[in-house]
Formats: sequence, C-alpha cells, structure tokens
Amino acid sequence: MYWLGIYGIFLGHSTMFMWPIGDRELFIDLLEKMTGARVTHAYFVPGGVRNDLPANFEDVCLRQVNYFEKRIKEYADIFYNNPILIHRTENTGVLSREDAIRLGTTGSVLRASGVDFDLRTKEPYDAYEELNVNIPVLKEGDSYARSKIPWLDMFESCNIIREALEKMPKSGAVRTKLKPNPKGGDVSVYKRTESGRGSLGCYIVSKNKPEPYRLKLSVPSFRNLIALPYLLKGEKLGNMPAVYWSLNYWPVEADR
Repeated sequence: MYWLGIYGIFLGHSTMFMWPIGDRELFIDLLEKMTGARVTHAYFVPGGVRNDLPANFEDVCLRQVNYFEKRIKEYADIFYNNPILIHRTENTGVLSREDAIRLGTTGSVLRASGVDFDLRTKEPYDAYEELNVNIPVLKEGDSYARSKIPWLDMFESCNIIREALEKMPKSGAVRTKLKPNPKGGDVSVYKRTESGRGSLGCYIVSKNKPEPYRLKLSVPSFRNLIALPYLLKGEKLGNMPAVYWSLNYWPVEADR
C-alpha cells in the first residue's frame, strides 16, 4: 500500500497517494490488535506465535477485508484506467521474459514479464498447501504491467485471508515450549519465502552454538534494482520515475 501511494506521487497523482495510505490503516489497526504495535510488530516466534488472537478478531478482520476489497476496485477508476498513467507507463521500461529470468528478478517484476513463479505455489510452506492461491501473471513486461501486478495481488490477498480465517484451527497450542538455547550443529541451511516484493532468502551457518556463525539475507528489492540500468537504456529522462518505482523497490530493504 505504501509503495502504491508513493508511485502515485512519482506520477503526479496526489489522490493515489492519499487513498492507499488511508486504506493501509485498516491493516495496521489489525496488526496493532494482534501484537500491540503498529509498525514494529513481532508476532511469530519459534514454536508458534507470541499470543492468541484477541476476542472477535476474525469478525473484525473479515469486515476490514470486505471493505478494503471494495476500495481497491475504485483504484482502477482513478489510477489504472487513467489515460495519463497509461500513457506514461505502457511500453516503457519493457523487460522481456528472458531478461527477467537472466537478471534474477523476482516477485511482481518477474510475473509482469510472463513468468509464473511464486514460492507460495511452487514451493509451498506453512499452510499454503491447504489454500487455493491463484497468482496473477501478465506478459507485457512494461512499467504498467509491473505496477498492476501488486494491485491484482491485493484481490488475491483478500481471498487468501478469507480462506485462512475459515480454515484456521479453533483450538490447540498457540506456542509450543521449546528446549532453551538449542545448538544448531555444524550445518548450513538456506530457506526462502515469498514476501510482498518477491523471494526473500535466508542463509544461516551454524557452528555448534545457539547463535548463528553467519547470516546472509537475499532481499527482493536489491535483486529487482539490478534490472534498472537495462530498462532505462533508450528511455526518455521523464520516464525514469515510472520505470524506477515500478520495480516494487524499497530503499530501506535493499540497503542492509
């Protein structure tokens, strides 16, 4: 939501900044109910989650999601069907399917170039094997397609939340008690999950101690930014903001 709002600013569309930023509060409020924090929330812990959900959380969450789904439909009227936006983003910064794979792009950038890849379906983890996840894919590979994939993801996220609420266990352990300070052994492991911007990888090396010997993160913003010099070749300087921010890039994430 924050990314979409800033994209509106980049394209001179102030309304498209205010709407997503305002609607973002719906989910910040939900996170606050779950964790007590609005931004620096920490809910998942080894063995489960920190606390059980508050009373009536499912009803509140479903009400927020239903309202949000109506709101994002309105985004098309003022933004995605806006002729000025279309003129500035269609056929600009075109990334072919082959180049998207070769450059190692991920998330919405990869799927906007016609590559049907998402870890939630290709390498399902947690409860994703139990959910019906339909990943949106476009084939144009331009700035418009890259900006539209996150919007389509919002609709699918609403469907995922509804199904998860319906299938969520109503009883059972919230947080399993673990052995304190377990030693990891002399091993290394690499795991990745699908974040809001793409594949997020974590490489850990253990040397028979409770703490990691080495930790390296592979974040999608850094990987997607690699494509920027290729996309800007031959483009007009005025198209640079539309191409740059269509990469679903977040500077704080990329600069670790």
